[in-house]
This record gives sequence, C-alpha cells and structure tokens, in this order.
Amino acid sequence: MKHKPLPIGVEDFKRLVDNEYYFVDKTLMIKELLENKETVNLFTRPRRFGKTLNMSMLQRFFEATEKSNAYLFDGLKIAAYPEYMAYQGQYPVISISLKSMKRASYQEAYFEYVKLLSDEFERHEIILQSDLVSEEDKLEFQKIKKRIAEPKEYNSAVKLLSKCLQKVYQKNVIILIDEYDVPLENAYHEG
Repeated sequence: MKHKPLPIGVEDFKRLVDNEYYFVDKTLMIKELLENKETVNLFTRPRRFGKTLNMSMLQRFFEATEKSNAYLFDGLKIAAYPEYMAYQGQYPVISISLKSMKRASYQEAYFEYVKLLSDEFERHEIILQSDLVSEEDKLEFQKIKKRIAEPKEYNSAVKLLSKCLQKVYQKNVIILIDEYDVPLENAYHEG
C-alpha cells in the first residue's frame, strides 16, 4: 500500500492533487454552493481549518482557463454529479488573498495591497485584447497593473476588474477574497 504524503503548508488545490497528497475530499462544498444560489457566501472557520485550500479548490473548479482543470476533480465526490461538473471551467474568477497585508504600518500594508491587485490584473491580461472593453477601462487597467494608479483607482480596482471580466466572458464573475479580516485586524492594532 502506497502512503500518500501529508500536505503540510500546501494551500494550492492543484498542487495538492498533482502531487498526490493525502487530503479530505471537500468537493461537495461546490454542490452546496450551487444549490444555495446565494450571491455572497462567507466562510468562517477556525485558523488552520482549510479555508485557503477550499478557496483554491473553488478557483480551480470554476475558473475558465486556457488549459482545463477538470482532471483535478476526476474521482472526487463532485465528479459523481455531471449536472454540477457542467459548471467547471465556465467563469472568470478574481482571487485575492489579503494575507500579505499583515504589516507593521498602514503604508506597508497599502504597498502589499497595490502589489496583490497588480498581480491579479496581470493574471487577467486577456482583457487588454478584447474589443468589448472600453479604451478608458483598458487605460485604468494598465495603470493598476503597472502600479502607477491613483489611490482612488485602487479603491475601486476589484469593481473595475469584475466589470471588464464580465464584458469579456459575458458571464458573472466569481470573486474570492481570502483573509479578508487582515486589514481590519491591522486597523484595530494600529488605532
């Protein structure tokens, strides 16, 4: 009997499956989300309970990519439900983690926020090739990606990215925000 390694510190679902780590199959969570049809879902669990891994699983399931991630779900519980597997790889996904914003000062946290937005915009550069997105939105997109935008533009960056992705894909956008409480915790300790 082959023993699977434990995924200590592994938070990426693709890496978990590709490297054949031992894990508990929580893919039926996808079925629950689709059945509930809620606009917003909040996952509150104790620390080290797999929230980040679950967010990664959701991203890998729903995200429309050039190379399909469907194989990641072969043999898992969700694969037994073809009506839900039909949603696999069908949506644009914005996935950001505010974990890196845990910093000693507001300026350092803001720098991390700008960086993580830039990285997410870069991940969605397909927007720049689309005729469905206005030149004004493309200009603002590039400013955020290059980290030269005004603070007010960063404040509405996720909204802009969502709007652009919706135009390109003609589908609603799934937005995953991990460690959403970090900026609040920073503000509490700084104030």
